Amino acid sequence: MSQQHAVVLGGGIGGLTTAVALHRRAWHVTVLERAPSIEPVGAGIALAPNGQRALDVIGLGDEIRALAAWQGSGGLRTPRGRWLTRLDAEAVTERFGGPLVLLHRADLIARLAAELPPDRLRTGSPAALVAPGAPGAARAVVRTPDGDLHADLVVAADGIRSATRRVLFPEHPGPRYSGFTTWRFVAPTPGRPFAPHETWGRGSLWGAHPLADGRVYAYAAALAPAGATAPDEHAELRRRFADWHDPVPALLGAAARLPVLRHDVHHMTSPLPAFHRGRVVLVGDAAHAMAPMLAQGGNQAIEDGIVLAHHADPAADLRSALAAYTADRLPRTGAVVRRAAGVARVVALRSRPAVALRTAALALTSQLMPDAMLRGFTRIADWNPPGDPYASEGPTRTT
Repeated sequence: MSQQHAVVLGGGIGGLTTAVALHRRAWHVTVLERAPSIEPVGAGIALAPNGQRALDVIGLGDEIRALAAWQGSGGLRTPRGRWLTRLDAEAVTERFGGPLVLLHRADLIARLAAELPPDRLRTGSPAALVAPGAPGAARAVVRTPDGDLHADLVVAADGIRSATRRVLFPEHPGPRYSGFTTWRFVAPTPGRPFAPHETWGRGSLWGAHPLADGRVYAYAAALAPAGATAPDEHAELRRRFADWHDPVPALLGAAARLPVLRHDVHHMTSPLPAFHRGRVVLVGDAAHAMAPMLAQGGNQAIEDGIVLAHHADPAADLRSALAAYTADRLPRTGAVVRRAAGVARVVALRSRPAVALRTAALALTSQLMPDAMLRGFTRIADWNPPGDPYASEGPTRTT
């Protein structure tokens, strides 16, 4: 029997995780990335225990856990600095079986890419789905500048604006604007230690978390018209957040000459009817773009790749495998999308009475149920991958 060929469209976190997992399942994998290199445009990413357990399957979980920099407590604050809820790092590990790990996206991308043979990743290679094929019949066809590729399986990890999704489900409305725009940057530490925190203001939020290399990952979000930009995004951040509690002003100052990324947040609150059609399957933002309020976008993309590879044994019936993948992933990711959208609605409150009521409710809940913040991640962070990890077997060195 000849080796099955999987073509992965996109070399981001979801695409590379899927490629590595399929490679370990003895698929011949080709990753096509449009960008000239896989150096990611991004800042930090939070990997929750569920994402770490997914990475255990391909042998990277412990390596990622070793990057945990958060010790002690953190939590949710008001712009004046009052703590509303507190979250302890040890309690997270005890309840969910792992820490919360913040790392630079570049580090995760590099670790994933290193698990693939070098010739399996093609950068500077835009691609488009020409034909989705059908299990048991015609293979899928992907068009590249170097000619057409015929694939037994196509994995569309082509992001929130996925052209593949539009081909498979042309009637679906796709992502819609959430009302929020976001800023992200990585800056030097402001000089003195601080507790990791997220701060909710009026229709806005700020977060800052230490990284293992001594730098700080900071992010912000605010309600804004879709497509709005500022001539100077540093100045825009200072205008919105410079009078918030320490260390916000210091971090803004440290970022003055560093790149700041700004992106509008779109999410898919209308779920797709399925995550597959023919021989093509969607993973990550292409399948279930979500608001970042739960920091689960990357984690869910990693889960996708591991679950897909679990079902897609090369010797198995592909039609059944892809149907099982949709059955596993669509309900779970849909629930996370809805929960993230719900948190976004709470953050979006702007009137002073509504914000005061929110603040009082959060403080009271924290007093009555000290573990309320942890409970919010039940059935998210406690997820386990299907089957047993097979990373100990090592990569399948086939061609």
